[in-house]
Amino acid sequence: MRPMRKKTVVFALGAVFASGMGTALAQQDARKLATAICSVCHGPEGRSVTPMFPRLAGQQAAYLILQLEAFRSHKRADPNAQVYMWGMAADLSGATIEALANYYAAQKPLQGQVGDPALMAAGRVIYAEGVPAQNVPACATCHGSSAQGVGAFPRLGGQHVDYLVGQLEGFQSGLRVHAPLMPGLARALSAEQIKAVATYAGSR
Repeated sequence: MRPMRKKTVVFALGAVFASGMGTALAQQDARKLATAICSVCHGPEGRSVTPMFPRLAGQQAAYLILQLEAFRSHKRADPNAQVYMWGMAADLSGATIEALANYYAAQKPLQGQVGDPALMAAGRVIYAEGVPAQNVPACATCHGSSAQGVGAFPRLGGQHVDYLVGQLEGFQSGLRVHAPLMPGLARALSAEQIKAVATYAGSR
């Protein structure tokens, strides 16, 4: 996001809060906030078209709450979080965060796209069975059998494959650390395994 555009969005966000949306939002108010501000990056109803920005439609509400709180407190400090989300989340109240999370969780998620057959086959094994020789458990254990997410563990199905790859690489390199289990698991995977499991999970 270019500096001038970012300033414009932050100014608009402030205007929305000034209108009274910063307290006890109803679902209808969360829709207005999501439409006016969040959709700039995350797309209408959370259906982003750019892999840099994750799709939020159908995401687990508990996960979204944790992430927005982490952006607000700066506990999640990977580079994209700092550039795009620290400012956006700075003035969000707890009620606003909860309302936004519930709004996006209620949206219909996009169906993922089937990728390269070889990657899909390798990724399915990692996702469903893990990689015992590398001490990597099945992804399905936390993220659900259909990558739908479970509570604080996010939906992966329907997500941009490149976004999933980027997050795993971030965990692997230490750029993203705000998820206790993931850095160690990601470091155990090769680049080929990361691409395969992201391709399969995103296709669900």
